[in-house]
Amino acid sequence: MPVVIVESPAKAKTINKYLGSDYEVIASYGHVRDLPPKDGSVKPDEDFSMTWAIDDKSKKQVNQIASLVKATDKLILATDPDREGEAISWHLMETLREKKALKPDVEVERVVFNAITKSAILEAMKQPRAIDQQLVDAYLARRALDYLVGFSLSPVLWRKLPGARSAGRVQSVALRLVTEREFEIESFIPQEYWSVKADFKTAENKAFNARITGIDGEKIDKFTLNNEVKARAVESQLSNSSFEVSDVVAKPAKRNPAPPFTTSTMQQEAARKLYFSSKRTMQVAQKLYEGINLGGETVGLITYMRTDGVQMAPEAITETRDVITNEYGSKYLPPSAKNYATKAKNAQEAHEAVRPTSLARLPKDMASYLDEDQAKLYELIWKRTVASQMQSAEFERTAVTIKATSSEGILELRANGQVMTFDGFLKLYQEGEDDSSSDNEDDRRLPKITKGENPNLEKVEANQHFTEPPPRYTEASLIKRMEELGIGRPSTYTSTLSTLVERDYVTVDKNRMTPQDKGRLVTSFLESFFSKYIQYDFTAQLEENLDKISSGDLQWKEVLAAFWKEFSASIDETKDLRVTHVLDALNELLGHHIFKAAEEGADPRACPSCDTGQLSLKLGRYGAFIGCSNYPECNFTRQMGDKDQGDAQIADNNELGQHPDTGETVFLKSGRFGPYVQLGEEKGAKRTGIPKGVDPSGVELDYALQLLSLPRLVGMHPETGQEILANIGRYGPYIQHEKTYGRLSDVSEVFEVGLNRAVAVLAETKPKAPRGGTVLKELGEHPDEGGAIAVKDGRYGPYVNHGKINATLPKDTDPQSVTLEQALELIAAKAGAKKKKAPAKKKAAPKKKAAPKKTAAAKKAEE
Repeated sequence: MPVVIVESPAKAKTINKYLGSDYEVIASYGHVRDLPPKDGSVKPDEDFSMTWAIDDKSKKQVNQIASLVKATDKLILATDPDREGEAISWHLMETLREKKALKPDVEVERVVFNAITKSAILEAMKQPRAIDQQLVDAYLARRALDYLVGFSLSPVLWRKLPGARSAGRVQSVALRLVTEREFEIESFIPQEYWSVKADFKTAENKAFNARITGIDGEKIDKFTLNNEVKARAVESQLSNSSFEVSDVVAKPAKRNPAPPFTTSTMQQEAARKLYFSSKRTMQVAQKLYEGINLGGETVGLITYMRTDGVQMAPEAITETRDVITNEYGSKYLPPSAKNYATKAKNAQEAHEAVRPTSLARLPKDMASYLDEDQAKLYELIWKRTVASQMQSAEFERTAVTIKATSSEGILELRANGQVMTFDGFLKLYQEGEDDSSSDNEDDRRLPKITKGENPNLEKVEANQHFTEPPPRYTEASLIKRMEELGIGRPSTYTSTLSTLVERDYVTVDKNRMTPQDKGRLVTSFLESFFSKYIQYDFTAQLEENLDKISSGDLQWKEVLAAFWKEFSASIDETKDLRVTHVLDALNELLGHHIFKAAEEGADPRACPSCDTGQLSLKLGRYGAFIGCSNYPECNFTRQMGDKDQGDAQIADNNELGQHPDTGETVFLKSGRFGPYVQLGEEKGAKRTGIPKGVDPSGVELDYALQLLSLPRLVGMHPETGQEILANIGRYGPYIQHEKTYGRLSDVSEVFEVGLNRAVAVLAETKPKAPRGGTVLKELGEHPDEGGAIAVKDGRYGPYVNHGKINATLPKDTDPQSVTLEQALELIAAKAGAKKKKAPAKKKAAPKKKAAPKKTAAAKKAEE
């Protein structure tokens, strides 16, 4: 019977139904092996040979797959249709060969499908191929690069920058984007500018307004009127002018629909419209792809969700056009299908766009089978797909020019507007925007205005404005920027952003990404000593080379060799790097951020304690802090993030008011670890730190009481009946249920989160593995000594446990097959080995003291 291997058990179950009882379908549960996280897993000096290890969690499943493959004459590898899927198939084949489970005469086929529907699966089975070695080579190069960068650069960070967690080929470049944007915001200097608007009425008494665009025949730009004096002069001149419409231009315009979703555009739109994180979007999309039970039949509702292609299969386009005609009418159907070109640099990975597997499954018909998030995302994908094949929207855009004449000269004003003459695809879908202005005057509808008429001036208004800094990145806008720069791939965006948050390099507040001081330090260090490897162009070129490997245009080991030659030299150069050099570089790059003068004109690095010392970054065991150059005579220190929260900003024992219940005074104070609020003055009085990002000078009694009331009881868990608490800890806001902790996205959630949201957050939190290993199989009591004997899964693989004795299982032993008798033999052997070693230790102990004296005496006698 042919054995078919897919990645997930949900997929295996569905595909088994489609293929029938003549096939055995089993899941690999994703990657089965990887490079062990230790030195030597990639050996550049040995032609980049790699050492792979089967993950502990995968060993049982691999053994099960091996037992099935031993009995088959045909193996079908049906993992996902991308580079990662190709790699998983390759790993499976190599692992089965190493285990001697794959006989030489077994036929091995690779099949790929873009959707989990019966027709797609059966068609894929008719078109088998061999494993694409070029795609595998591209995977090997990518994996080796990530390993070499991570395991070479991270130790440098640990030695030279205590507190730093890691660096990565894509991760560090994404972090640089976030930190550079923050620097732009902090160094931004607002520029003043003025606008002058005039309100008019036509001869038919219809209102409209126009803005000043020219003075005495010269076009003005945004900053021509850069102060109030100039703006008021124009305002006065307009008040004393006569007006004539000198030109009216009306032109037709079209707006075309956006193409169907790629991975990144789906993540961006889900963030804008559904407020999903990129991680949540991919989780929901995975469920829609793997299959939903539609009244007894499990069907994949969308195509594969990791893609940078925008094209659709011809049959899907035909079905989409049928839906448009049936649901919206023939006027919304263009004469011919719209074709979109993929942005993917490598055609081998330009799969179909993310689309419904059948456009005939309308969102309203699917809603009863889906949970809330699934229904929202499915509707978004369906609408985007259908809209992509609809008629363009049509507008009439009008520009009206008005001449204002007075004794002081001639001014020109412009009124713009547009009228939608046909809604087209906008009837169904409009693409969202990041940081767009809601005040778009071009979208106004103008009344009928004719050339030569004299509109009546109703009011003139001059308004002051200031330019604004660029906004912080959202997940959606950061993914968009990474895609524009050619950094990362659809399968890596989510994990890259998650890593930045998990490493505490970046925080996300109200969907905006802010770099933490730790993240700034890492970026500044890399910019100083590894600048080339976090350059956008360099990273994008490396991605392009990986694509060329998968298309057969480059050899993967040549790419690795070229990279490693320069990169290893850069690593070697840091061996003699002194801490003082590191601190000098960081002080220079981060000075604007960490040193702020107490008053204008003062030295920002002057020590506020001794007045003669200079402040500088210092590196301690737990990370960086600010200290005085006169140490140890001056002991002044503060945390990096306390530049605006120091002692100078908070008066000693600043009273905020009295507690309404106890009458105790609530104080705002500053301590070694930053500002905090305290209830009462007695020893051991309750105190709570001010959360990061909250300005201490703005803390009032109500907020202080909220902080002092923590932890807050959210409610009782519906399953266990135990308390769920909300609190703020060292790493930010969180909720707690027994020994499970879930991170909250914002400090404000601590005071607002409800029971349903708290339960959902806890459900998404990965539980920690129990101490002592996970029990895989209980074997019973020890017949002689008593006590339970069990097979457990530990850090280094499965083992047999009895009391304090742990005996590792022999290689390739299936933990579920171990019997009590076998376990007793292993335990006895392990116990015997321990007893034999014990006497040796007793004999060695007393001799160690005497031995040196005899040796010294003997040496002296010989002399």
